[in-house]
Amino acid sequence: MTELLERRTGPAADHDPRARLVVIGNGMAGARAVEEILARGGAEQFSITMFGDEPYGNYNRILLSHVLSGEESDADIFLNSLQWYLDHEITLHAGVRVTRIDRFAHVVISDDGRVTPYDKLVIATGSRAFMPPMDGMHDEQGRLLPGIFAFRTLDDTRAMIAHATLADHRRALVVGGGLLGLEAAHGLQHHGLDVGVVHSGRWLMNAQLGRDGGQVLQRSMARLGITCWTDNRAVAVRGPDRVRAVRLRDGTEVDCDLVVYAAGIRPNTDVALTSGFTVERAIVVDDSLRTVDDDDVYAVGECVQHRGQVYGLVAPLWEQAAVLADVLTAADPTASYLGSRAATKLKVAGVDVASMGITEPERDTDEHIVFSEPHKGVFKSIVIRDGKVVGATLLGDSSKVAFLQQAFDRGLPLPEERVELMFDVGGPPAEVGVAELADDAQVCNCNGVSKGTICAAVRGGLRTVSAVVDATRAGKGCGSCKVLVAQVVEHAAGGAVEEDPAASWYVPGVPLDKPTLVREVRERGLRSVAAVFAALAPEGAEDARSKMGLASLLKMIWGAEADDAREARFVNDRVHANIQKDGTFSVVPQMRGGVTTPEQLRRIADVAQKYQVPMVKLTGGQRIDLLGIRKEDLPGVWADLDMPSGYAYGKSMRTVKTCVGQEFCRFGTGDSTRLGVELETRLQGMESPAKMKLAVSGCPRNCAESYVKDVGIVAIEGGRWEIYVGGAAGAHIRKGDLLCTVDSAEEAKLLTGRFLQYYRENANWLERTYAFVPRVGLDHVRAVVVDDAEGIAARLDAEVQRHADTHVDPWEQGANPVSPGQFATSLPLTVLPRVPRDRAGELLGGPW
Repeated sequence: MTELLERRTGPAADHDPRARLVVIGNGMAGARAVEEILARGGAEQFSITMFGDEPYGNYNRILLSHVLSGEESDADIFLNSLQWYLDHEITLHAGVRVTRIDRFAHVVISDDGRVTPYDKLVIATGSRAFMPPMDGMHDEQGRLLPGIFAFRTLDDTRAMIAHATLADHRRALVVGGGLLGLEAAHGLQHHGLDVGVVHSGRWLMNAQLGRDGGQVLQRSMARLGITCWTDNRAVAVRGPDRVRAVRLRDGTEVDCDLVVYAAGIRPNTDVALTSGFTVERAIVVDDSLRTVDDDDVYAVGECVQHRGQVYGLVAPLWEQAAVLADVLTAADPTASYLGSRAATKLKVAGVDVASMGITEPERDTDEHIVFSEPHKGVFKSIVIRDGKVVGATLLGDSSKVAFLQQAFDRGLPLPEERVELMFDVGGPPAEVGVAELADDAQVCNCNGVSKGTICAAVRGGLRTVSAVVDATRAGKGCGSCKVLVAQVVEHAAGGAVEEDPAASWYVPGVPLDKPTLVREVRERGLRSVAAVFAALAPEGAEDARSKMGLASLLKMIWGAEADDAREARFVNDRVHANIQKDGTFSVVPQMRGGVTTPEQLRRIADVAQKYQVPMVKLTGGQRIDLLGIRKEDLPGVWADLDMPSGYAYGKSMRTVKTCVGQEFCRFGTGDSTRLGVELETRLQGMESPAKMKLAVSGCPRNCAESYVKDVGIVAIEGGRWEIYVGGAAGAHIRKGDLLCTVDSAEEAKLLTGRFLQYYRENANWLERTYAFVPRVGLDHVRAVVVDDAEGIAARLDAEVQRHADTHVDPWEQGANPVSPGQFATSLPLTVLPRVPRDRAGELLGGPW
């Protein structure tokens, strides 16, 4: 890989008749400029070399908040893999920084000692996070205090996730209440943190919203549980070993374990400044995107100052990239960039926001139409001047954004009844707005996809929305344009949009829904992931995204007879422990129902001392967590503990939480502890599409939080038990539905197993019970599980019993590993960015 990536840097490059184009920056602007150049036949004109500060291919920085929240994986946000660079004969130096440009010798010097010549040079160095100073934010060595992060790169995001998920961390503070800050706050909530936002502006998103809109947005954030301090700022952090609290300017002290800076960006101009280019707020360029100092050097993106303006939004970057490509390839030598009109359309913490132009009237003659419904989080403001839309803000309802965007961009005639601009009351509905969109109108701002591009994909034969999305990337950014994308596809297809068959597939690499997939696996006797791909995937092709789901499904179908595809497992499942941010592991022994003995506690204490465990933590599931154990020590830890696994790492039945019940509690009406222990013994290790957490409470006071578990059982008067299903109390909160009331603990135990087996067989991959029960319908679940309406109760019970009879504790592998390297020392995660820069793409693997 390395040789291929750098094959043009040696003497052979001297014989290439093409001009040498060097691009400093492999971010969204630099890579987009290269894409535009290639689209204009630039591969025949230029041999292209790119330098990227990060050791990866190009990824969508806008989606980092989705990675933070867990909605997307790292692999999902990459726009160009390393293979893309190879396919287009682009020399990429990933993880290498250019330190100086010698524009007289026409070379760039990088921090790996390389000197690279160029004929044309593009600077696309982007921007960096702005971190306003706080007292105490650095330690004695000048390093950021542990727990303080910028939110700008993939590595930043990974580090934030690792820190947010530490067991003793409860609260985060985000510095900055703009687009990125609110997205960061929403993402951190998904890790169970209480989140606050401090913003120096007088209202949230003051760069895009007026006062009234900002105040409505703040109420929406409050409903999401995000506390906001506006017209305020963080001035000091309390440590000293790590972040423990932040003091605000007004004297408020906010306890927190994590501080995230999302307070804006600053252009990366260091290399241009030290190389003698004109830099004011950013690198100064003309209308052709040339630097004002050198006709052979251009600049594009957030590092650019054009006509006094610096842009931090994506759409202007796309426009600049297109003009730059026209000029460089001579596709249109007269192409000019005349600036961009400020417009955004995206989701902020799940709230639709669209903003264009000015936010409030500036002249006495301006018309201002306002609709506000704060309790619903809806605010609409439109400013009209001389019969033209010069500004609009839509919050909480962006159904009219397509027409308003066209009116703003192209001066469309407006309806006499101005209210029609906000609501469909005889005015242009969304469909008409789509029809009136010009072909070059941007539908997806995040990825710069126009209506014309989407229509061309449809004309090319694509007839499903997902196929168009995959081909064009439209809708793969913040997600706010998905409805509009679907409308454009339907418009282009003349209404002949086909249903996407992939929507029902259990895993993306095998074109079958779950019932069909299960039937085929059973009938063909497919017991390994490889066999499933060979028999059922198109052309037998393996799909990395599908392996974990298939491995779990095969375990559910075949139990111990399934072949163990270790390469299909995440590292947690391979070593049966939770990996931590520093590459060590967390071990959680089983404590059925939260019950332990003095002997077990002594063993745990002995293990903690023997292996120098950095932290011993009581978990929310009534167990003890040993954190910071080295991978090679895992077998010894398990052997010394001599306790079963608590399955704190798997997509499986995790734990049964209990209260003390009637044996000790004066309010208890049922023996919850005994029932919990019996359930956990019977169901331990049961693999499923997603994790399953159970609880048993000895009375309706619900001390074990049974109402918000996947299955919760509550004792009531008369020796009876209520069974609740589909509850949740994590990132999602949902009270479980009452499935039934039974007369005995044995019946409760039977129906719990039956429900979980039905869920295992019918839920989608990674679908928790709190989503499964509403999707299938409580009445249907009750009919199948309680009333045996489908006549499958006996089989479901038998499958549960088969699991109980054949279950083997995975920690037994400690003495006899499945593979020789199963417990070999792994590279700590924090070391990954430090791999040799010229081998970064080769070593990192994954989507690269």
